[in-house]
Amino acid sequence: METKSAITALAALAQDSRLAVFRLLVQAGPEGMAASRIAEALDIPPSSLSFHLKELTHADMVSQTKDGRSLIYAVNFDTMNDLVAFLTENCCGGAPCTPARKRR
Repeated sequence: METKSAITALAALAQDSRLAVFRLLVQAGPEGMAASRIAEALDIPPSSLSFHLKELTHADMVSQTKDGRSLIYAVNFDTMNDLVAFLTENCCGGAPCTPARKRR
């Protein structure tokens, strides 16, 4: 992944609603979810959700397909994995990493 693409992806995720949408879609798996179900699950008005989905799609973090009259959104797992690989590319400079701290 190029630095510019990583910055675009991180910027798309750096907002409460978009991060919540992304995490919900990760849980939904490759089959994704209809926009109406996303709006209902996260209590986001459709007009706001449309804006957030556009930003995530522009960053290639989610994809959109049409199923009849519904728009289905799913995580682009290749982009997600590329971003994680980019962020951890030189993890610990080749030295063993210390164990992760437990979340509180």
